[in-house]
Amino acid sequence: MPPPRRARTTSARAATAPRKKPQVKLPPPPAPAPGGIEAWFEERGWAPFAFQREAWAAYERGESGLIHVPTGAGKTYAAYIGPLMDVARRREKGLQVLYITPLRAVSRDIELALLAPLSAFDADITVESRTGDTSSSIRRKQKDRLPEVLITTPESLSLLLCHERAEELFAPLRSVIVDEWHELLGSKRGTQVELALARLRRFAPAVRTWALSATLANLDEAARAVVGPDVPPTLVSAGLERDVKIETLLPDTVDAFPWAGHLGMAMLRKVSDWLDPQHPTLLFTNTRSQAERWFEGLRFLHPEWEDVLALHHSSIDRETRESVERGLKDGTVRLVVCTSSLDLGVDFGPVERVVQVGSPKGISRTLQRAGRSAHRPGATAHLLFVPTHALELVEMAAAREALAHRAVEPRTPLRQPLDVLAQHMVTCAVGGGFTREALLAEVRGTLAYRELSQEDFDRTLLLVTEGGPTLRAYPQFRRVQKLEERYVVMDARVARLHKLNVGTIASDSSVDLRYWSGGRLGSVEESYVGRLRPGDTFLFAGKRLEFCRMKDLTAYVKPAKGRASATPRWSGGRLPLSGSLAAAVRHTFHTVREGHLEAEELRAARPVLEAQARLSRVPASDTCLAELCRTREGHHLFLYPFEGRLVHEGLAALLALRLTRLKKGTFSLSVNDYGLELLSPTPFPFEECLTPALFTRERLVEDILESVNLGELAKRQFRDVARVAGLVMPGLPGARKSTRQIQASTGLLYDVFARYEPDHLLLVQARREVLEQHFEQVRLVSTLERLEKTPIECVHVPRPTPLAFPLIVERMGATLSNETLLDRVQRMKEKWLREDSSPA
Repeated sequence: MPPPRRARTTSARAATAPRKKPQVKLPPPPAPAPGGIEAWFEERGWAPFAFQREAWAAYERGESGLIHVPTGAGKTYAAYIGPLMDVARRREKGLQVLYITPLRAVSRDIELALLAPLSAFDADITVESRTGDTSSSIRRKQKDRLPEVLITTPESLSLLLCHERAEELFAPLRSVIVDEWHELLGSKRGTQVELALARLRRFAPAVRTWALSATLANLDEAARAVVGPDVPPTLVSAGLERDVKIETLLPDTVDAFPWAGHLGMAMLRKVSDWLDPQHPTLLFTNTRSQAERWFEGLRFLHPEWEDVLALHHSSIDRETRESVERGLKDGTVRLVVCTSSLDLGVDFGPVERVVQVGSPKGISRTLQRAGRSAHRPGATAHLLFVPTHALELVEMAAAREALAHRAVEPRTPLRQPLDVLAQHMVTCAVGGGFTREALLAEVRGTLAYRELSQEDFDRTLLLVTEGGPTLRAYPQFRRVQKLEERYVVMDARVARLHKLNVGTIASDSSVDLRYWSGGRLGSVEESYVGRLRPGDTFLFAGKRLEFCRMKDLTAYVKPAKGRASATPRWSGGRLPLSGSLAAAVRHTFHTVREGHLEAEELRAARPVLEAQARLSRVPASDTCLAELCRTREGHHLFLYPFEGRLVHEGLAALLALRLTRLKKGTFSLSVNDYGLELLSPTPFPFEECLTPALFTRERLVEDILESVNLGELAKRQFRDVARVAGLVMPGLPGARKSTRQIQASTGLLYDVFARYEPDHLLLVQARREVLEQHFEQVRLVSTLERLEKTPIECVHVPRPTPLAFPLIVERMGATLSNETLLDRVQRMKEKWLREDSSPA
């Protein structure tokens, strides 16, 4: 059920005023509306859905669980109205309903939605937000007494748990609502929420917890993660599946040499012709740099759109983002180029259509983004796919089929990340303290730490009290002290540092981007700015900028006079193919091999598919295609498991190691979402070696440890682990450490632990996270199991095929040359075209 139109609650003039977050407190109405909440729904022309009534009744019975219905169907009111009626009936003061959202940017929208039903009750109920954007005056008021309904984020909730009177403040709590649970689940933020919920259950044993989600596959596991493993969860769902109308914008021509990105900007004019400001549209890209380029391109093609076209991504200054969001709601902004910053939460009722530039890489993400359009029950979502290379046409045909079957990916909760536990221990010690036995029982009341051993708990406790065996001689690591049987933080500076660095979001340190003359533009990663020289120009927030200097972790710029020569590239921008979409791609190629090209995307990709069939084979789902080829570079093995970039990185390194055990050799490696390449400068018996034994899962971890530079990868991962655990702090405001300083500190710690305590719990965790995150170990194991049982179809090819070509370009892009990548690719294409056209 959508919230009421925003115009009824706030004016456009008020929305553009300085964001001081005044306390929002509505006086009780002069008389209760007849029929209470039923009348409130009726006044708006709504009627409660059956699943909403079911959720209200479940809450009344004291149950906890998960509400899983499509985007825009009314999840918020399904979870909120039951607790609200309870609060109105009891007429008690203090915090009783806690609403957790992953994005602080949407807290104001949620606040308006939760305020709206108050008119149905004759009760004095206060609704407020507590996020990083909340004003200091509101924070001071909340320090003594929290409102009856509070909207917050995982990080701000942990900060509230640091309050010395946390138990007293949370004791009246009756309900917790966790929005967009699929976004948190499977990440350390999700684990952070699990631990916080366990603490709240100790403060308020009768509290009921409800999670909200629209795109989850493993519903029971997701529900148990939010309510606790010992509570039978209630699942509330509805047969309200929203129709998704999917189109694909087909390129005018497709050649037989596809490579990632080569078609992207070539589609710009077709997209601009399709767009119409009369139909408000979100245009999603997968990276911030791509969003910058597409925004600049659209603005160049349509200068008349200047007032209705906008750019939105997470690095742009908050005030600018909020201005774009307000414009979408009131209709003054009609077209927005964006990233995942607009994936969640914000309800933009006027948006009619969504464009996805490039593959969405996952079914859940596709559904989430499609759901941003026509955000209301029963309305059809409109999604347009725009391929950025020819093989993405196959990927989009596969995505269409997977969407039809709602083949969404599961989100698996993390198991026992001890860095998050260490941070939580300090939070509890700051927030009134804890006893060992009580906290151990509390932590084991989460799904993440249900199997936590006493030994690991005590080692983590030793880490926060003494720094562990290796660091106990250094006072700065003694953050928590034991007073009699209670663990507390006595040092005010330790408590302040901890509060300033609470959270589990790990990313490259960012620096402020400001005009030389004043005015903040946003933030960019320090690693990018570190490569700039004065005079370099780049695009940011849709503006052409010239870099002037770096001072005090602030990058100063001025408007550039000429064309921008670069666009910032943020780390972590390359999304891997999800398991569900990978399976759909394998199935789609199999149907093509059998002669079925009914989908319009497959018909458009016919030149590529025919070239693949002519030179080699189209992959089948019951075999794994391997292509062998000789070029002037050497001898190539191309293998196509279609399991995603991360799995293929681990698989390529593993196969290279195992092949060299069979015969000495040296390989260059290349991977993408579809397959991998092993290149040997000398002849190598690839075909003889491609046996089931090559894909055995025996000694998998040992072989990965031997095949990759795990030490360097683990050292980088350890930086994030150490930060979350609190061993390294970015510093106090005005005295922040640079990325280089943090890297030096964590590098020193890593080397000390590796030498004197090689089984240190954080070292072990860093290595495990490399395997789980960098190589997707679980998927790698299942891939090896599949390949061990699947016949390998070896084909000798005269030259690299359309499937192999992107792998070669990938490898070429990683090598140094005084020739541009585009020139090298074009020269290669011309050579192979001559060979294809020459008589046999």
